[in-house]
Amino acid sequence: MRPILPAILGVIALISPAAAQGPVATPITVYKSPTCGCCAKWVDHMRANGFAPKVEDVPNLAAVKASAGIPPQLQSCHTSMVQGYAIEGHVPADVVRQLLREKPKVVGIAVPGMPMGSPGMEGPYTERNNVIAFEQNGNQRVYASR
Repeated sequence: MRPILPAILGVIALISPAAAQGPVATPITVYKSPTCGCCAKWVDHMRANGFAPKVEDVPNLAAVKASAGIPPQLQSCHTSMVQGYAIEGHVPADVVRQLLREKPKVVGIAVPGMPMGSPGMEGPYTERNNVIAFEQNGNQRVYASR
């Protein structure tokens, strides 16, 4: 009979470094203006909530928004892509996580405009706002409210 303890210890040694690093951050690509401060704050919010933002500063976001299928009435100051979904504006990280968990058949979600109090738009007061899910066929619905 072979000693099993050395084999078990060897396996533990191999997997321990990976386990010690914790969960892997979710990659997300953020397209924003190079001069937008609230966009940078939203990126910080996403990073603090388990995402790994790759920031692309672009001089003209119109082409990015059109390519991502963002309806004009839902547009905001930055556009992101994560696991095939478009994320427009100051969408809270927990709502993005909900989207990735539920995997609805939508193009993406958006917080239109720049509501005060949303992630990246912190200030003296908080405006109620809706996160809107939008589909390829133009259908829209409230996905979450804050």
